[in-house]
Amino acid sequence: MLEPVKNNWRILLLVVVVIGATVALFAPQFGPQTAPGENASEAQQGVTNLQYGLDLAGGTRVRAPLLGYTATEVDFDGDQPDDVARAVADELDGVSARDVGAVAEENAVEVTDASVSESEFRAAMDASGYAYEDVRSGVTQETRDVAQSIITGKINEAGLSGGSVQQVQSLTGEYFILVEVPGEDRSDVIELLEERGTVQIDIAYPTENGTAIQEEVLIQDHFEDIGTAAQSDQGTGAYVPVTVRNTAPEGEQSPAHGFQQAVADRGFAEAYSSNQDRCDYGENPDDVSKPCLLLTVDGEVVNSFGMDSDLAQSMASGSWATDGGFRLTTSEFSQAQTISINLRAGALPAELDISGQGTSRSISATQGENYKNYSLVTGLLAVFAVAGMVFLRYREPAVALPMIVTALAEVYALLGIAALLSYPLELAVIAGFIAVVGTGVDDLVIIADEVMSEGEVNSRKVFNSRFRRAFWVIGAAAATTIIAMSPLMVLSLGDLSGFAIFTILGVLIGVLITRPAYGDILRRLLTIR
Repeated sequence: MLEPVKNNWRILLLVVVVIGATVALFAPQFGPQTAPGENASEAQQGVTNLQYGLDLAGGTRVRAPLLGYTATEVDFDGDQPDDVARAVADELDGVSARDVGAVAEENAVEVTDASVSESEFRAAMDASGYAYEDVRSGVTQETRDVAQSIITGKINEAGLSGGSVQQVQSLTGEYFILVEVPGEDRSDVIELLEERGTVQIDIAYPTENGTAIQEEVLIQDHFEDIGTAAQSDQGTGAYVPVTVRNTAPEGEQSPAHGFQQAVADRGFAEAYSSNQDRCDYGENPDDVSKPCLLLTVDGEVVNSFGMDSDLAQSMASGSWATDGGFRLTTSEFSQAQTISINLRAGALPAELDISGQGTSRSISATQGENYKNYSLVTGLLAVFAVAGMVFLRYREPAVALPMIVTALAEVYALLGIAALLSYPLELAVIAGFIAVVGTGVDDLVIIADEVMSEGEVNSRKVFNSRFRRAFWVIGAAAATTIIAMSPLMVLSLGDLSGFAIFTILGVLIGVLITRPAYGDILRRLLTIR
């Protein structure tokens, strides 16, 4: 009973792979991941689980460097990285300590404030007393990794499904962040990325000389729970519910207690004793009559507001910090959405230089659909052309037909892998599929020629001998292809990586599964005993 399975296990393995590919392509369990607020049907881009990239779905591609300068091979002289960063920040006028970072693992110090020039940064490094080798444009690897993670979070929080973020390196050694968002307009993506997303709460309060500002009373790291944007209960404006963190290292004040103390010190309880009291920062920002909370995004005040009398009293009494909840209010719902996204995803550690060294490209959905149709037609033409040449070469359906079916099974398996990995199909990936068809059939022709070139195959022993000789040739060719494609796969070369990845996967599937299966099929059709 097990003898047929033992003799034909390679064919059975190919069948299992095809069934597995079918499950990956069509089973809902392997559908694309949904972004927040998106259902599965919206994330799915057709009847299959395949995801289409920018070229085939339309959308926007943005490629831009992170602004900043990095001092390399810095001698920290035994100091802690935070102390080094503060020392350098103190030498730069108007630069927050958050915009200067020291990375011990890379022996580097960076500044990410776009207003700082290279000469100013060199002068600050010299004045701080830390020896360094050189200053280059760009940021550290750690900052690039953080930026990549935050941009990915922003895309997901904004509900933009299918978006991808990666780091790429130019031939001159410069690093860029490459963002691709299928199905979205260029203006929407640029708007999302151009904002660094730094959200903070300041306090404006009256003095004898006019309005004074107490900055960074609350910053992004101080928020523990961040709700989604919602319309105001009164029908105008919107808000984001937040909770301020009430934990801190031993000996330090928690952000909730710090904010509570700042509000009490500026006299909010006295200024807002009734619900009729209002903040007048919007009408008279230079000379306010009452303290006001300022909601600031990327250095720009997007809203100013007072405080509910009950909330102000709870802060004055010291009981508010236990709960730590309040609302960030805005005049428009879109502003509240942006603030919620920025708070959830985090602030970019450095600004993307989209309008300077950056480039952006947009493909319409219609154009992407055309590319998809052209790719399908090109693939079918390639298959029919190969099939025609095979039939002309052998004129034996028993040899040619299994060859075509096996080659198509190889491509079908690759589509299953793409669906399983949610890898977006680009034109370069389609080119890899077509290359796999060509190289796959070429290998199968080698097998058929080697098996049939020396006359009739009258026994399994003769067939196996000839098949082994052919397989050595195929194996050597596969190894050469993998070695040649490997640099394209590992280097940050954009679409070429997808071409290399699927070409190599196709070669491996061919050598390990489809070529041996074709050999078994040919053996059953040609051998007498």
